[in-house]
Amino acid sequence: MRKFLVVMDDSPEFLNALRFAAIRAKKTGSGVEILGIIAPEEFQHWIGVGETMRAEARERIEEHFKVFSKWMVDKEGVEPELVIREGEKAEQVLAQINEDKEVAILILGAGTSGSDPGPLVTQLVARGGGNMPVPITVVPGSMNKEAIIAVS
Repeated sequence: MRKFLVVMDDSPEFLNALRFAAIRAKKTGSGVEILGIIAPEEFQHWIGVGETMRAEARERIEEHFKVFSKWMVDKEGVEPELVIREGEKAEQVLAQINEDKEVAILILGAGTSGSDPGPLVTQLVARGGGNMPVPITVVPGSMNKEAIIAVS
């Protein structure tokens, strides 16, 4: 089954990307894969408690996923899949796309603050967009719910 990949974080633009992915998945009979990434700096500086911090980061991702999963099932009838990886964000996104051949499209949310769309969008689109193994859809962070529904 073709899947849309969305990278989960705490940003408001993630919600836009997730909404877009859920609506597109429902309309096209596709799936949604949510990628939670544990950054190395989350536990690197605390030798001796690194495993505890890693476990807490994993728990936090799983709890957030439960909330988003419930919303997707209730609102769009789409049951997402969770994948958790550890490492640098852009590298882990590329690794997941390369390892999961069902991932057909990467959906990212663009930030609204500052002069660029955000670090992940910049890394993946501006620097490596021509070498991506799948198309990338960038959902503007300033889009409201109605606009996302209209273009999905």
